[in-house]
Amino acid sequence: MKLNPYITFNGTCEEAMNYYKDCFDGSIESMQRYGNSPMGNEENKNKVLHSTLKFGESIIMAADSSDDKAATGSNISLSVNYSNPELMEKIFATLSDGGVVTMPLQDTFWGARFGMCRDKFGVNWMFNCDVK
Repeated sequence: MKLNPYITFNGTCEEAMNYYKDCFDGSIESMQRYGNSPMGNEENKNKVLHSTLKFGESIIMAADSSDDKAATGSNISLSVNYSNPELMEKIFATLSDGGVVTMPLQDTFWGARFGMCRDKFGVNWMFNCDVK
């Protein structure tokens, strides 16, 4: 299991990730747009759906909010990547107990099982397990 921060921006994701890339002397591993996904429309087609910045042993992931309503303080999620789907389901159930499931665990168009929740303390979590 690996824990990665996931930051949500209001339309400035690409600018921020390039800034962090320069600050940390890293490399942008991916920059996907809403327009290249089933969630794309005319208003969000150029926004960043998902991006990954790698520097040293660290990874920061980020995206633009699809509705530009990410509030400061709620614009970060902890993203946990699993290789064991049963363990992911167990921890997802535990963390969402007393909280809110914002996206149930489900198979996705990018080839992973994915879900999101906000725990009882207000912390946002993202769970991902690549499907083999």
